[in-house]
Amino acid sequence: MKKREFLKKSALLASSTAIMPTVLLSCKDEKKVTATPQKRLRTAHIGVGNMGGEDLRDISSHAKVDVTALCDVDSNNLAAAKKLHPNAKTYTDYRVMLNEIGDEIDAVIVSTPDHTHAPASMMAMNMSKPVYCQKPLTHYVSEARAMKKLAEEKGLVTQMGIQVHSFYDYKLATLLIQSGIIGKVHTVHAWSPKNWGYDGPVPEGEDPVPETLDWNLWLGTSAERPYKEGVYHPGNWRKLVDYGCGTLGDMGVHIFDTPYNALNLDVPRTIKNECREPNGFGFPEKNIVTYEFPGTEHTAETLKWIWYDGPGAPEMHEDLILPNATDSSSNKDASQNNDESVEDKISLDAKIAGQGELPEQGAMFVGEKGRLLLPHFMQLPQKIVDGKYVDISAEIAEVEKANNMGKPIRDYASEGPKHYHQFVDACLGEGETSAPFSYASRLTETILLGVIAGRFPNKTLHWDSANAKFSEEEANAFLEGNYRDF
Repeated sequence: MKKREFLKKSALLASSTAIMPTVLLSCKDEKKVTATPQKRLRTAHIGVGNMGGEDLRDISSHAKVDVTALCDVDSNNLAAAKKLHPNAKTYTDYRVMLNEIGDEIDAVIVSTPDHTHAPASMMAMNMSKPVYCQKPLTHYVSEARAMKKLAEEKGLVTQMGIQVHSFYDYKLATLLIQSGIIGKVHTVHAWSPKNWGYDGPVPEGEDPVPETLDWNLWLGTSAERPYKEGVYHPGNWRKLVDYGCGTLGDMGVHIFDTPYNALNLDVPRTIKNECREPNGFGFPEKNIVTYEFPGTEHTAETLKWIWYDGPGAPEMHEDLILPNATDSSSNKDASQNNDESVEDKISLDAKIAGQGELPEQGAMFVGEKGRLLLPHFMQLPQKIVDGKYVDISAEIAEVEKANNMGKPIRDYASEGPKHYHQFVDACLGEGETSAPFSYASRLTETILLGVIAGRFPNKTLHWDSANAKFSEEEANAFLEGNYRDF
């Protein structure tokens, strides 16, 4: 079944329930909807294991949320979530859940493997439900555009699950770049040594499906495949082309987010992935993806972006050479006052510099007036000019004051829920989300174009954004996929 046919079918199923919209206020860049504000938000959660469990925890930590429904294809996950929310109704099939209790829920949280993001989210949005969807937004470029379009048409509150988007250090780096702290940026390097790839053989044979797992529903719209223990569920699906988006789709979304947002980028014009030949089953374990973007007000005429992932990433480049740790103590954090001693600050800087070693994951902005290093995550950005760290405490203090940022908090347990609560508040008519699908779809499209380039190693692909297609016709086959009727 073609994607568009599946989505049309989902829309018809949704419309048959004749549910009234519950949207209260749309996001920035999307249509405004006028409705009577509600006092509480009833949520339905699709996928409640692993990251879905974290999503459930942080959404439900909002004082005005009532968890109304839980859905998971794994009965163990479902039972664990049910213990925490005994009043919630439970389901294994999100389609059944949405059709049976659509009039009892106000918003939907989608925390499934990547290949199910769009089918589940589109069905919920066709029912006029606000959606919080985990990253990357979709598995295919065509899905990302479809989700953006539907959210705009219905004026829905939406948010993609990139929690660090709302963290202090990332907001600070965005504002510093936009203030011109290193001038126009011409190059970005970003990296993660994580390995969500698989260079091995396709597993042979099949194993009995656990009694706790509905394998057909886990596969969803993807092609039918025999179950193999330890290969797909619960954790390794990110490595596989039918279900995940590799390291680029996992960590790339987080690490791309701040430079992408700070530089106000759109989608790239060209993409090239240096990796092994495709095997049709797993993503390459090592990738170097080079993008070229059209310029913006914060960049040179064009922007070059290089992404490195896999063991040993990044490959060394002159742009990534750091000063020695002994040169790093000049950058004082003006915002912390007595919260962090001088010794602790020097220790933090030394950890960042590490005798010239890069942080394990991060990004480097290269501009006309120096470089800005942004470790991932919960560490201050660092400015480097002529091979030395530069004190930017005055610039930090100015940006903090101008934007009422307050003091930095580097505790994930307290910072993590903010992005979720932002979504809940927006649904209740209080404020807006910072990563709506209008933004998330562009970021996801950029990520997915790099994933597609991995199908054509060392070949430069040319992307026509206006017409949503590559100049290289053979690459267009991977912009969408067939949906299995399950």
